[in-house]
Amino acid sequence: MPSAGSEDQFSPRIDVDIAGIHFENPVLTASGTFGYGQEFAQLIDLNQLGGICVKGISADPMEGNPSPRIYETEAGMLNAIGLQNVGAERFLKEKLPFLRTLRTRCIVNVFGYSTEDYVRAIEILNEGEGIHGYELNISCPNTRCGGMVYGNDPRLTAEVVAASKKAARYPLIVKLSPNVTDITELARAAEDAGADALSLVNTFVGMAIDVETCTPRISNITGGLSGPAIKPLAVRMVYQTFRAVKIPIIGIGGIATAEDALEFIIAGARAIQIGTANFYAPETALRVAEGIRDYCRRKRKHLTDVVGTLKVPHEAAVHTSAH
Repeated sequence: MPSAGSEDQFSPRIDVDIAGIHFENPVLTASGTFGYGQEFAQLIDLNQLGGICVKGISADPMEGNPSPRIYETEAGMLNAIGLQNVGAERFLKEKLPFLRTLRTRCIVNVFGYSTEDYVRAIEILNEGEGIHGYELNISCPNTRCGGMVYGNDPRLTAEVVAASKKAARYPLIVKLSPNVTDITELARAAEDAGADALSLVNTFVGMAIDVETCTPRISNITGGLSGPAIKPLAVRMVYQTFRAVKIPIIGIGGIATAEDALEFIIAGARAIQIGTANFYAPETALRVAEGIRDYCRRKRKHLTDVVGTLKVPHEAAVHTSAH
């Protein structure tokens, strides 16, 4: 039996290795919600983060969609920013030097509208020092295949992941779209094509209407729904994917507290990303990391001992996997 007071003396390890990248803690900031990192430097200590996933980078700069492109919903946020970014070359010159000064791991989100776009962006980014990994956003339509979204088609998923992995100098994390019938099919396609890890989920397609003017709330008509509304769906998809693949998973979707994060971790995620909460409470990631540490201390477990520990009756597990 532990002696009195020994619980306070237990020092849990919450660092984690994913795809060969060592994170000091399992809390990262999600792409598109944290800019290029420097924007938050005056608000929180960036070195206390496990990692920063910078906003999506394409081979060439993009201006994004016209306004309005963000709308607050009852339990989240719709956005259709349009992947506005400075482009890969300017990222290396203007943004990466600052990120290189941090202890925090830098993950660069990459996207394109053809497989060649993805490869070209990665080949440019390969020249940068201080990048620890790529996160491949496959929620983009392939303009050369009639607009079919990469992440909705196992064949296209395999194609872009294989080409990107071949080109990549750094580990490749593939970010899965939830707008599919069976996310495990896409997860296995990415794993088989060479993905080093998976992050899930990206935003759900949604829309909102102004009933007085009968017009869409955002100019793009539809947008990506994020925030608390999607958390139960995202946790379910992480659980299903954890049972379907062997590579590590990073959980994303409506996380605002340590308990939220721990749901994903118990479901099978080795790390998590904070997204929408960054907009209204920039310190959320630091609070979540500390809360995970407190939980592990109280349970007298290291983080790796908590991952994938959901207790499910055998019958329920069979039922869930069958649907």
